[in-house]
Amino acid sequence: MTISIDTNVIAALWKQQHSMNAAVVRILGKLAGRERLVVSGPVYAELMAGPLRDEASLDHFFADTGIDVDWEMDEEIWREAGRAFRAYVQRRQASQGGEARRILTDFLIGAHAQVRGYTVLTLDCDDFAAAFPTLPILST
Repeated sequence: MTISIDTNVIAALWKQQHSMNAAVVRILGKLAGRERLVVSGPVYAELMAGPLRDEASLDHFFADTGIDVDWEMDEEIWREAGRAFRAYVQRRQASQGGEARRILTDFLIGAHAQVRGYTVLTLDCDDFAAAFPTLPILST
């Protein structure tokens, strides 16, 4: 099985004082070596704003942890992300929730996992479940 890791999981891993740090360390420890771990290109790009802000540091982190970066984002992924984002905006409007609060990157991460047949590991289970009801989701 291939596990696609969401940005928030890596962010929690890097921040020892994060409330989910211990849970993230535990689950990644269980998965490492048993499952293929990947991040999508959008996760890599989001992580560049984190504590390891340069490409060399990120590349070193991924090489050290054995996490692959899956850079490919073909048309099917973009279309699926667009459909999920549109449905999210429509749900927000119908519920009087106002303007969209999530960004397209969230939907690209989910669409990438869904189209590739991966399971997503995220701290935002409810959001992914609402946007991608058939996507397998792991939580911490």
